[in-house]
Amino acid sequence: MFKKHHPFKNSAFPGSGHKHHPSFDRSDLVGWKMAHHEEEIPDAAWQAEQERCLKLGLPGADSLDDKTIPTFSRGELPHFAGINTFMKAPYVENVKDVGKYDAAIIGAPFDGGTTYRPGARFGPQGIRRISALYTPYNYEIGVDLREQMNLCDVGDVFTIPANIEKSFDQISNAVSHVFASGALPIILGGDHSIGFATVRGIARNTDKRIGIIHFDRHADIQEKDLDERMHTTPWFHATNLPNVPATNLVQIGIGGWQVPREAIKEARHRETTIITMNDVERLGLDKVVEIALEYAWKDADAVYLSFDIDSVDAGFVPGTGWPEPGGFLPREILYLLGAVAKEGICGMEVVEVSPPYDISDITSLMATRAIVDVLGTLVAHGKMGDHQKIIRGWE
Repeated sequence: MFKKHHPFKNSAFPGSGHKHHPSFDRSDLVGWKMAHHEEEIPDAAWQAEQERCLKLGLPGADSLDDKTIPTFSRGELPHFAGINTFMKAPYVENVKDVGKYDAAIIGAPFDGGTTYRPGARFGPQGIRRISALYTPYNYEIGVDLREQMNLCDVGDVFTIPANIEKSFDQISNAVSHVFASGALPIILGGDHSIGFATVRGIARNTDKRIGIIHFDRHADIQEKDLDERMHTTPWFHATNLPNVPATNLVQIGIGGWQVPREAIKEARHRETTIITMNDVERLGLDKVVEIALEYAWKDADAVYLSFDIDSVDAGFVPGTGWPEPGGFLPREILYLLGAVAKEGICGMEVVEVSPPYDISDITSLMATRAIVDVLGTLVAHGKMGDHQKIIRGWE
């Protein structure tokens, strides 16, 4: 016969007679600290939102026990219903009102700069759709975006599918308007060609020096591709702007078999800082952050954050135009994005999300998570609105 074995005997469970790490203080856990920190976060904005939804959507049926539920869905709940804006944030139809908000989501549905797999024009739609899955509260960061900042969605730029340059002009106009208003522009791409247009929109509103931290598997700094300014060329043209020097461009995650020699020649000539995936492995995440902040901020007054979704390993983000194995793990990229955002940013873009190639929206979800992590970090470290000091004429 088999002997009976008590599953908890001689293990780290109550009554076992043995304690594992008896000196450990659970109050050192982030989970413990943030659970207690939650009590300090106000909920006035949530209460106001419930009242607004009841007023606009009519009181719910008499059979409902929860009297905060309206008849018509308005606002965040339920996550599967309603009109998709990013994180169910208010839609600002009159863009002249954007300055009333701390940050604004801008869709840039353009993939005319794509050289192989199209579909990034549907990126803003895909990101907004899956963003409904999230709430504005992050337990680990200890931030409730609804309570601690004002986020809005201004909708999409009217891009011109058959014309790269006119689309660039439209995107620059849109980003320029939002940035000049004082709201922080968060751009949903779109392919990476828009990086030039987005940075130009910010740079035209300031005399201050701007650095760029760029997460990607590709260098994207050659002058032309297929005789045009494409998604492989944004940083050549962005760093031609007088207040966006190439020496303040830091590119992280570069490597693999899709980095053209033309781009490397240009990076060498312009003395940009390239940190490859091998460098990341060798140096570690914290050292990479240190290097990135050192070079991007050297003599600069603000830093722009460009996150190409294909910097994440292709197994986690299949819905992109130019996948490349060997990139970041999701936890690594989220750590890096948060770490560089702690110093403040003047804008952010997430590019190359291509929903037609996606599986179960996981690529769009990764893009959403990157954005809300950066926003949460800015709030947690008191950097939301810090970009306003570089706006020309801002008081």
